[in-house]
Amino acid sequence: MGDAETRRVRSAEDRSEIEGVVRRNIQALIQVRTELERKKGFQERLADTITAFTGSMTFVFLHAGVFGGWIVVNTGIVSFIKPFDPFPFVMLAMIASVEAIFLSTFVLISQNRMQALADKRADLDLQVNLLAEHEVTRLIELVDGISRHLGVNRPSDPHLEELKKDVRPEEVLDEIERAEQDAAHESIRTSP
Repeated sequence: MGDAETRRVRSAEDRSEIEGVVRRNIQALIQVRTELERKKGFQERLADTITAFTGSMTFVFLHAGVFGGWIVVNTGIVSFIKPFDPFPFVMLAMIASVEAIFLSTFVLISQNRMQALADKRADLDLQVNLLAEHEVTRLIELVDGISRHLGVNRPSDPHLEELKKDVRPEEVLDEIERAEQDAAHESIRTSP
């Protein structure tokens, strides 16, 4: 087998392994989502169902039909139906206002739940990133130790020792906060 053939076989094996990892990760995510959906209570399911329906074109068409019909009937265009809410359609406005209050509440309930899920995902992302950073730090230490053991000449890198230290998230957050405060103070000083 030639070099090109060997590289092609390795490349196919690598793709197969990556596809397997990707497939496993996707299945794990689907399983977590299914479990979260199963654990939702009646009230959460109801709020999500109402929010999904009110965010659909069916809801828009239904409202256009109901409101349009209401207006047509109450302007006296339909002669065989007596107007029950003449112009300025006070009852229609009241119903629409009450409906808006309830719909906004359902939307907020769904958004709060989605925000809680987003917070959990952000926490998971942070944990995975910190783990990956820790593993990369150990790999840098290992490669540096191997290169020293083998006597490999390497250019001097002043950042290498810093890269061999684990990142401390609380220090990064403190630095971000300091930078944001400095930027805010700077914008106040330079504003007219």
